[in-house]
Amino acid sequence: MSRKIFVIAEAGVNHNGDLDIALQLVDVASKSGVDAIKFQTFDTSELVTASAPKAAYQSANLRSDLSQFDMLKNLELSKNSHRELKRYSEEKGLVFMSTAFDIPSLKFLVHDLGISCLKIPSGEVTNGPLLFEYGKTDRELIMSTGMASIEEIRWALGVVAHASMEPDENPSNPKFLDSFYSERGQELLSRRVTLLHCTSEYPAPVEQLNLLAIETLRKTFGLRVGYSDHSEGIYAAVAAVALGSVVIEKHFTLDKELEGPDHRASLSPEELYQMVKEIRKIEVGLGDGIKKPTTSELITQRAVRKSLYARKPIRAGELFTEYNLTTKRPQSGISPMEYWRILGTVSRISYEKDEQIR
Repeated sequence: MSRKIFVIAEAGVNHNGDLDIALQLVDVASKSGVDAIKFQTFDTSELVTASAPKAAYQSANLRSDLSQFDMLKNLELSKNSHRELKRYSEEKGLVFMSTAFDIPSLKFLVHDLGISCLKIPSGEVTNGPLLFEYGKTDRELIMSTGMASIEEIRWALGVVAHASMEPDENPSNPKFLDSFYSERGQELLSRRVTLLHCTSEYPAPVEQLNLLAIETLRKTFGLRVGYSDHSEGIYAAVAAVALGSVVIEKHFTLDKELEGPDHRASLSPEELYQMVKEIRKIEVGLGDGIKKPTTSELITQRAVRKSLYARKPIRAGELFTEYNLTTKRPQSGISPMEYWRILGTVSRISYEKDEQIR
């Protein structure tokens, strides 16, 4: 991951299980200027029971009565499709990423595809066994924290830290927090993990975005922090950058009217392009944080700041007083901050009205 704002175009399952649509999503992401494109990798039989109900947003966004199992089964991508997408994404200059929702899928991403940066989804923050497998990899990890409390995030990081430190040791709950608080555990987390604030609703209502939690996560855990945005439009993602996010993730689609659970809460290609454009502006505008006059301000200073001038003619030997001294533009002589030092002293030369005091 580079030091600039790392923007992830979340294709997710918006390919509808169709490789051709997935490849078109790569094209859109490439043209938009994002850094990475991310998909989702899962084996439906490992992920969900046959009787599991759909989430409320999934039911609202689907026009069919499919079960969650059947819905997800239709959204699976084959291993060969993953290989083709990774090849094509990298050919287009994008980092290829995916989220694994089960252990076999995670092993496929790591050992077969060789993915360098893995995304842990919000729904798996309490899935200890899967978190442990993520921790055992030597890869960079981005962890979304939607639906999670601070304590749940701490436990999740503890599992990752312990797996990073002791991948072959039998894990146990008491060891997780010990690993989290240990010096080595903190070092490993700092090197490997970025947390994403997230509101897990599709679309997320503006009153529930709680963007200030970005700073809460940074202060609480001392890790890099970003934002996974499920709100409508681009304003929240841009605001998150201004609040210090180093990673932005946003769902996008070819067409919001397509059938599927996530299309309606996703950006159109044009919106994705505009989001990246605005993020890059903010990225430049953030600067280095050092408060000092800029190059252009130094030029402006002369025109808008003031110096000491004669309010009226002053004779040599006359005292400087509040009646014959004033402050006016431009700035080219003695600063008005010297006004009180000069009051009561003797003028060594004569001045005409509006002449600069020397």
